[in-house]
Amino acid sequence: MSQKLKYCLVAVVTAIVTAMAMCCIMFYALGGSAAKAVDYLRFIMTAQFVESKFVDNVTTETLINGAIDGLMKSLGDKYSVYLDESKFKQLNEINHGSFGGIGVVMSFAEPGHCRIMSVMDNAPGKAAGLEPNDEIIAVEGVPVASLQPEEIVYRIRGAEGTKVVLTVRRDGQEDQDYTLTRSNIHVDTAAGDVIPDTEIGYIRIASFSENTAEEFKKAMTLQREKGIKGLIIDLRANPGGLIKSCVDIADMVVPAGDVVSVVDKEGNREVYQSHKKDADMPIVVLIDNNSASAAEILAGALKDRQAATLVGVKSYGKGSVQTILPLFNGEGIKLTVAKYYTPSGISIDGVGIEPDVEIAMPEKPATDVQLAKAIEVMKGKI
Repeated sequence: MSQKLKYCLVAVVTAIVTAMAMCCIMFYALGGSAAKAVDYLRFIMTAQFVESKFVDNVTTETLINGAIDGLMKSLGDKYSVYLDESKFKQLNEINHGSFGGIGVVMSFAEPGHCRIMSVMDNAPGKAAGLEPNDEIIAVEGVPVASLQPEEIVYRIRGAEGTKVVLTVRRDGQEDQDYTLTRSNIHVDTAAGDVIPDTEIGYIRIASFSENTAEEFKKAMTLQREKGIKGLIIDLRANPGGLIKSCVDIADMVVPAGDVVSVVDKEGNREVYQSHKKDADMPIVVLIDNNSASAAEILAGALKDRQAATLVGVKSYGKGSVQTILPLFNGEGIKLTVAKYYTPSGISIDGVGIEPDVEIAMPEKPATDVQLAKAIEVMKGKI
């Protein structure tokens, strides 16, 4: 190495170290601890060294995105994730009730497994021949067992018109690859009708998006006009969603009082309440081991306030609240910021909600035995 090059390298390193030291001094002066200042210095030095010395070209944006992704994974919380531009766009589309996908409802009840619960009509999954109880083994060659449930969903969903390859296992057959072309999937997140030959209303809530409360109110109003005397709310396979949407629906069915309490890191408590007058009709709620998050908030509030009978099996047990932070390049992070508690002060995180009437679905059901039990329970109330 020439003497001139050595001098240049020394000058560059000196400048970098000086700049980093100044940053750390400013950080410390603004209230950060010395230990934190050293940690930030380690990160900056590493990023600078990798960007300048890595054998291939790498951008600062790539390094920072990777660092943020690693930061979220280091929390050890499967609900706190980094969302690149594509995933962040998908999340927004889901919250608006439409997205590019294949039209299947998936279950993640068994750790490391993804099973198809139902297949929507007139959707790519149906056209390709996917069936309920099929198990998705891999997405684009990546084993499902190596992915978190949210990652599986993001990999399967994507822009309308793009393709995705699923490896599917069906009982008694060899694993088979299916190539599906994604289409725009619009989901009416709350819909239903009066159960034939009864005076019982039925509303299925698939998730809690921006329009769910409005859809629920419309469905319930139409069924009231038909003279229903009781209502079955189906929360099975509902993964949750927006807490505001859940609370808005609770305001229509939970008697006046507490619905849920949200407690953050500092112990600050925010209590959401219903303002509804006394219950005007009996309610039965269907839950299963895929009823999670906001679905459990609604079910838990109805159970604790003795406003409904829960039928099915124990719910998933997701008692944490996430917030979304948009970043500067179209991406963002989803971070767990609080735990929620039912009106009786119970945290169901990792525990779930027990039904009042337990009944499991058989492996290959000929009929919906859980719904049949809910109808039976309701008939006993009206």
